[in-house]
Amino acid sequence: MNRRPRPNTNNNTNYNIKGGFWLYGQHAVQAALLNRKRQKMRLVATSDAYETVTSKLEMPLKIGHEIVERPVLDQICGKEAVHQGIALHVMPLGSASIEDMLEREGPILMLDQVTDPRNIGAILRSAVAFGAAGVILQDRHSPDESGVMAKAASGGLDTIPIMRAVNLSRELTKLKEAGLWAVGLDAHGNLLNGADFVKRRVVLVLGAEGAGIRQLTKKNCDEIASLRMTGDIDSLNVSVAGAIALYEITRHFF
Repeated sequence: MNRRPRPNTNNNTNYNIKGGFWLYGQHAVQAALLNRKRQKMRLVATSDAYETVTSKLEMPLKIGHEIVERPVLDQICGKEAVHQGIALHVMPLGSASIEDMLEREGPILMLDQVTDPRNIGAILRSAVAFGAAGVILQDRHSPDESGVMAKAASGGLDTIPIMRAVNLSRELTKLKEAGLWAVGLDAHGNLLNGADFVKRRVVLVLGAEGAGIRQLTKKNCDEIASLRMTGDIDSLNVSVAGAIALYEITRHFF
């Protein structure tokens, strides 16, 4: 008869590891464990969460793990974090490339100075849900990978290629030269109609809330499009707008 591993009750254990970060949440941890490109250092979980996550893996766990009580996870992730009883210490992923994304099917997203890690995480989640080929971030004005971003992405951080680019306009030009149609999302554009893109592969450009897409990036788009909204609110959170636009662009392909 197999017994559950007993939790570590040693309060002197040091979880403040230098380098990398702790990601948390069952979907985020499971996706990271399955990602061969992710360098994984240490797994800490309650016995229930450990059994739930590892039972879904098709390969044996190859990193050290520790069974703990929930207060230890609160200490590692912060009391406000919804860690679901599990956390994984990892190193950041390397940047993907344009070629990585062009080898895959689906639209590509480009985020122009979107800085909120929760918004980026939510966009990654939508990008996976709607079959996007990758997400491009501006290197200097985007947050580093973090537990907050990974939790919001619900596994998307380790599922879809993510590229960090120094110059978005230059990368946008490369994508257009590869045959993609650049669509910038802006409240003052023409109505976005997914039927227009049945025979086109799209790179969808999203700007930061308030500031929107920068002029240089917007100038390099093939067209500027907006979402149909009938209420008194004239703008949406960037992650919500991105999800709606992705659905509209891809709905004719399903």
